[in-house]
Amino acid sequence: MGITKTQIFNLEQNELAVIFKVLSNPARIAILQYISQQDSCICNDIVDEIGLAQPTISQHLKELKSIDLIKGEVEGKKVCYCINLPKWTEIQTLLNIFFNTTKNNCC
Repeated sequence: MGITKTQIFNLEQNELAVIFKVLSNPARIAILQYISQQDSCICNDIVDEIGLAQPTISQHLKELKSIDLIKGEVEGKKVCYCINLPKWTEIQTLLNIFFNTTKNNCC
């Protein structure tokens, strides 16, 4: 398998590719939906709701945090997660620009 030559693509293309990669997992989408419907959320709540093992949920949370889509605050031994609204708005803007500049000339 070849290596992606990210340097030949512009910043926006690379950024969108990273976002799409992180969002390409249905478990992460379910986690985002769950977190977005809560006032606050603790990791064990996510485990109970989604039905995946705690280490698996932690890995998905790590991926979502890698693009700053969620924030987490440590409260004792627990971490409370929430949507990072400024980053979410930034991602929405990037996606809107991408789709609004794409011509709809397909059959």
